[in-house]
Amino acid sequence: MAAISLRHVSKQYGQHAPVLRDVNLDIDEHEFCVFLGPSGCGKSTLLRIVAGLEEASTGEVRIGAQRMNETPPAERGVAMVFQSYALFPHMSVFDNMAFGLRIAGVPKDEIRRRVTEAARVLQLDALLERKPKQLSGGQRQRVAIGRAIVREPKVFLFDEPLSNLDAALRGQTRIEIARLHSRFKAASSIYVTHDQIEAMTLADKIVLLRSGDDVARMGSIAQAGAPLELYHRPASLFVAGFIGTPRMNFLPASIESVGADSIDLRLDGSGERLTMAGRASRQPLSNGARVTLGIRPEHLSAKPDAHTEANAGKPACSIVRTVQLVEQLGEAAYVHLDQPGGTPLLAKAQGTTALRPGDRHAFHLSHDAWHLFDERGNAIVFDRDRAALVAA
Repeated sequence: MAAISLRHVSKQYGQHAPVLRDVNLDIDEHEFCVFLGPSGCGKSTLLRIVAGLEEASTGEVRIGAQRMNETPPAERGVAMVFQSYALFPHMSVFDNMAFGLRIAGVPKDEIRRRVTEAARVLQLDALLERKPKQLSGGQRQRVAIGRAIVREPKVFLFDEPLSNLDAALRGQTRIEIARLHSRFKAASSIYVTHDQIEAMTLADKIVLLRSGDDVARMGSIAQAGAPLELYHRPASLFVAGFIGTPRMNFLPASIESVGADSIDLRLDGSGERLTMAGRASRQPLSNGARVTLGIRPEHLSAKPDAHTEANAGKPACSIVRTVQLVEQLGEAAYVHLDQPGGTPLLAKAQGTTALRPGDRHAFHLSHDAWHLFDERGNAIVFDRDRAALVAA
């Protein structure tokens, strides 16, 4: 059992811009932590620094109570599953899983016990004598995971282990990894991916790293927290735009007035005025200030909600848009809407929707699910429990 602590970890290659910037992070014992972000954000580099395969330019890495910066990878008590399976083609499944234990001098009886138990958990019992070429991609990945399990490490490290699998196998193996983590609670896990579905479904904690679009902050942590915290309380435009499929809609706007119980916004392009229910901010917002209004597709609805019991007494909040395209997915449909001077908006509707391209319709914004971001892209957090606006 081991907690992982990173303090002021940075990584820079020569005179190039830093890949990682001042990363401070705590991963608890038993926690499944996912490093998420677009390509080039430094997530795999950070994983390799924990493993000891890369050296941090600055900062400290601790596993448990022990500083690991000078400790060789083999002595850190970690086991890593790579993107490539990295199996020995001439060895059987059993020998691939047992190889690391033999190198470490583990007794034969103990090797057999550990490999047999891991094979049973991973449903590889009948495949132990086969060679890797006789296995499917999903089976090979399970062998690679089994090779890590038999070492009984303090920390499991996964570097995009599902990226070489097709969609069906990714979903199946993702479920198996989640079950394994529940079964082997003695170890903490770090999992690297750019796939937010993997992150949302597997993680106890998501660490979202910034991309190279913002060179000054590239490789820093944009936000860390529980998956639903990042989804419902994004700290910035970057987080809001990255977390969620489809992504959040963004509408540039300006603040017209801030009342005791509401904020009036005027949208760019269309000039529409929206009244957002909410008390005044503890850090007052200025009239005329530039903001971005964020709303997720599932919270932008063609179904009127102004007169429902939940919204009784709240001001109506809707925009009028022309339908450009309707994507039918069966149980749901995504409705593409025109957006004057900007990226088209997306609304989620029932699969039975009667909306068709060319229709002009009012679309309502859920009163409890909108987001505001200031000119710097930072969230102006709406405290829905106390109905107060709090400047982040």
